[in-house]
Amino acid sequence: MKRAISAAVAAMTLAIPAMAETVDPNDVVYEEGAVTASLSGAPGNPEEGAKVISEKSVGNCVSCHQISAMPDVPFQGNVGPTLDGVADRWSEAEIRGIVANAKMTYDGTIMPSFYKTGDFIRPGVGFTSKPLAPEDVTPLLTAQQIEDVVAYLVTLKE
Repeated sequence: MKRAISAAVAAMTLAIPAMAETVDPNDVVYEEGAVTASLSGAPGNPEEGAKVISEKSVGNCVSCHQISAMPDVPFQGNVGPTLDGVADRWSEAEIRGIVANAKMTYDGTIMPSFYKTGDFIRPGVGFTSKPLAPEDVTPLLTAQQIEDVVAYLVTLKE
């Protein structure tokens, strides 16, 4: 009986992260640009965050930002600020807000909104020969990818 109870408790403990609630991009609460609550309800993985940041097929943050901790990643950009010491300049909530939608912190920034699905400015039919993008687009990154990126960025201290 004790084994059955132990097994049930272990199974429930392992299932808790799977039951975590993901915040819909339209329901993210920004407080002066910062997002205090996890978007995925699960902790971020810094190793996965480094992949998102450095891989062109995912986040490709290094195309605009430089990160000295990633010397093997070629062609780092200088359009955005260096991310060295980012965790000393901003809190985790501020970093999450900037990664999710930098336009909530910096009006007019060219940084893409990585966790946004609506309110896009779309060219009118008279300005493009291509079909308009669908109204319901998916975010560039998932909630968990945002949390992974944040987990990596909070490790970057001076």
